Amino acid sequence: MRLMSLVPALAVASFALTSLSAPAVAQTRLNGAEFERYTEGRTLTFSFMGEPYGVEEYRPGRRVIWAFIGDECQEGVWFERDANICFVYDHAPSDEQCWAFYQTDEGLLGVFQGPDGPSTELYEVENSDKPLLCPGPAIGV
Repeated sequence: MRLMSLVPALAVASFALTSLSAPAVAQTRLNGAEFERYTEGRTLTFSFMGEPYGVEEYRPGRRVIWAFIGDECQEGVWFERDANICFVYDHAPSDEQCWAFYQTDEGLLGVFQGPDGPSTELYEVENSDKPLLCPGPAIGV
């Protein structure tokens, strides 16, 4: 994941500001089948507020591997619930994370659907067919 090239933060920040202030950016909310067609076999890198945030590899069978930038990988699954795409990771099976995903002219936009309503927005900044590189946990003292 550290080896993946990222779009410069300035360009991502510019896109984020543009998308918030300009309703002209076309957005189509994806259902489960559309999300699966877009993501399966791909590794997507996301930014938050113009900064690299995390990388997720989408495998067949709706399996995923997620890693925050610079952190260990977490395996999990995704499924559709109430028009959202929800993720559950093996390390925290009771912590369901649901998002609304939109197809925009620049790639995916994910909006977290928390108990207090929509919040965090993640923007796709890279789309690759290469697998996510997952180094093991730190070894040694």
